[in-house]
Amino acid sequence: MIAFNSVTKQYGGQVLFVDASFQVNPGEKVGLVGPNGAGKTTIFRLLIGAEVPDDGTIEKPRRLTLGYFDQNVGDLRGRSVLAETVSGAGEVAELGEELKRLEALMADPEQAAELDRAIARYGEVQARFQELGGYEVEARAHTILAGLGLGETQIGDDVGHLSGGWKMRVALAKILLLRPDMLLLDEPTNYLDIESILWLEAFLRDYPGSVIMTSHDRDVCNRVVKKIIEIDGGQVRSYSGNYDFYEQARALEAARREAEYERQQAMLAKELRFIDRFRAQAAKAAQVQSRVKKLDKIDRIEPPRRLVEKHFDFRRPARSGDDAVKVAKLRKAYGEKVVHAGIDLLVRRGERWAVMGENGAGKTTLLKMIAGVLTPDAGEVTIGAAVTMGYFAQHQLEQLDVQATVLEELQAHAPTAGLGVLRNLAGAFGFHGDDVEKPVRVL
Repeated sequence: MIAFNSVTKQYGGQVLFVDASFQVNPGEKVGLVGPNGAGKTTIFRLLIGAEVPDDGTIEKPRRLTLGYFDQNVGDLRGRSVLAETVSGAGEVAELGEELKRLEALMADPEQAAELDRAIARYGEVQARFQELGGYEVEARAHTILAGLGLGETQIGDDVGHLSGGWKMRVALAKILLLRPDMLLLDEPTNYLDIESILWLEAFLRDYPGSVIMTSHDRDVCNRVVKKIIEIDGGQVRSYSGNYDFYEQARALEAARREAEYERQQAMLAKELRFIDRFRAQAAKAAQVQSRVKKLDKIDRIEPPRRLVEKHFDFRRPARSGDDAVKVAKLRKAYGEKVVHAGIDLLVRRGERWAVMGENGAGKTTLLKMIAGVLTPDAGEVTIGAAVTMGYFAQHQLEQLDVQATVLEELQAHAPTAGLGVLRNLAGAFGFHGDDVEKPVRVL
């Protein structure tokens, strides 16, 4: 279906990949993996034609349809969630809009002169609309939106009223409704809860077309993809199997490359010792020259790239009281919908809790009330003695200053920490060198 043939791509001095070759066949489910900045998004942009390779070719069928989901959903507003989703159905959506225009024209007495032409065109459009399953589009849109966690009350509301995370779900629903020959999904599980992730997994496993996806969720990769394409250090490698198989195969390959490199280094060291030892002896001159020529002809094996694991140590907090959080008779309602009606719970020092529940059950609402971000209608939350709290929100971007740099944002949250400490902290999370000077809005 799609073939990369010796593709090279670089930005300025940064080489993403050289002579990259791989193939994606019809119906294959492929995971695209690699470190941040390795070029995963660039692969997608090359496939959709937003960028062109510096060298090599990309072969794909002329009539291939692609659906691309990325993290930049734009400013969705002005239509209902359902209408916005249906608008992503490609030709079907366009035909549906034309049918509505023709129906309005045929019902307008002032357009009587155009009636015959409108009726003829209506018959053509309706036949094509029906052929493409247009009358089932809204039903399919309802199913997809429900699977991604949007309730009936949200579906009829203006998409502009949704938060950034919910807009991401609508954008994903549009791509899934399109039913292209190939789905290109860049981190589709971001902002999804467990129920929605499980629904999406089942959808992708049963999807008749091809799928290429990036995901930091290894469980999703294991359950969906059957092939891994790795981008790392300018090279692209393919592995047949899920993520666990890829990790095992990569470890074996890394060990083999390490052994080859060490063997060659040992041989080179031995030859160089001989050359240095007998370089000045006339009797050995021929042998020395022979070995020098031999070394000149050897293809040197590059030092193997080694994965660098990031380490982060939580400081041991001061000892708190035995009761960390106590929730008593907590109640919260939004209009007539009662989310929590008299919750009691006690979190003791050192315990780890998980809050589970279906969409709309009130998981985030409970955490917000515990964190003091949201006021309960009744009941109270008591934070234990000497307890300090850190709160990471579901849509964290809404709590950041997008104009500030990474370093400025860290300084705002930890004003007493030294610059070196903050830079080390940023480095542990992948912000190296001048990365800490980037504004949050460009991340």
